[in-house]
Amino acid sequence: MKDTKIKVGITQGDINGIGYEVIIKTLMDNRILEICTPIIYGSPKVAAYHKKVLNIEDFSLNNIKSAQDAHFKRVNIINCTDENVKVELGKSTTSAGVASLASLEAAVKDLKEGNIDVLLTAPINKKNIQSETFVFPGHTEYLESRINSGKSLMLLISDKLRVGVVTGHIPISKVPESITEEKILEKLDILNKSLIQDFGIRKPKIAVLSLNPHAGDHGLIGTEEIDVIIPAIEKARKSGVMALGPYPADGFFGSSDCSKFDATLAMYHDQGLTAFKAMSFDSGVNFTAGLSKVRTSPAHGTAYGIAGTNVASPESFQEALYLAIDVYRNRIQYEELTKDPMKVKAPSNDYQNKRQLIK
Repeated sequence: MKDTKIKVGITQGDINGIGYEVIIKTLMDNRILEICTPIIYGSPKVAAYHKKVLNIEDFSLNNIKSAQDAHFKRVNIINCTDENVKVELGKSTTSAGVASLASLEAAVKDLKEGNIDVLLTAPINKKNIQSETFVFPGHTEYLESRINSGKSLMLLISDKLRVGVVTGHIPISKVPESITEEKILEKLDILNKSLIQDFGIRKPKIAVLSLNPHAGDHGLIGTEEIDVIIPAIEKARKSGVMALGPYPADGFFGSSDCSKFDATLAMYHDQGLTAFKAMSFDSGVNFTAGLSKVRTSPAHGTAYGIAGTNVASPESFQEALYLAIDVYRNRIQYEELTKDPMKVKAPSNDYQNKRQLIK
């Protein structure tokens, strides 16, 4: 029988962290195979090591040479790691960085060639993965370079809120100079389009945060709001983007204001992600909006401190898997809608029913 389910490519991430633990815990539930075909880009040997450490016996992998060979009723794995690689739980090693990059490169190649439909990345160590071919601060920038040759947006998703950032993985000292009208408009445009095509929101309402405390207090605590952020919001609204603000971050997240918007655009990484993770650490998902391909990731890191202890929660990874499938399906429906609204079929309840049963 032909596999007609969505093929989910999964990178192994850092082999010394909790990547394999959350991957295995997620895919142990055979009901996952009712909604997708998982393909891990990693190492059967490393996977077996983690299974043993975690004392997991009732889980097997189907070794394949290529994504085209994937069995739609099995969890598949493609070996793309040196057989002699050594797992050293809780440690950052050069070999772990090489292994995580090899996995990522193989998966992205298949994603670009259409051999897999979506990409789900396990956490990497942003230091040990650096090489001649990986000179990026994280997954987002690497994927933007390899897939789009353009711009993207780091967007954190949970059932409570969606938070994007104008500036991502840069030093806090460089944030003010990096925030420009052009960049805010660019991120608002990506966010608005993503909310429409990826999340099915017809008229998104976006909150924009200030940079300075109290939104600058009319210029008393900084002028970036007056000089840059407010003009950008006004231009965005003229272009049809429903952007409001700027809102002081503390009061915005501390009150119920954040629940009144479809998404929030923060000025810098920790401004948005600190609040997000405080509310949704275990279930949050990192989604790269603006890419031509779908990529998600759990919102946590390698968690070296608990690697191999069997206490890592797979919830964020599970949610990242579900979101990747949801976005892929939403994009197909959006394309059909834009081509011929009269021919769009009502969404099937079969997938949603299976998804709810798993959760």
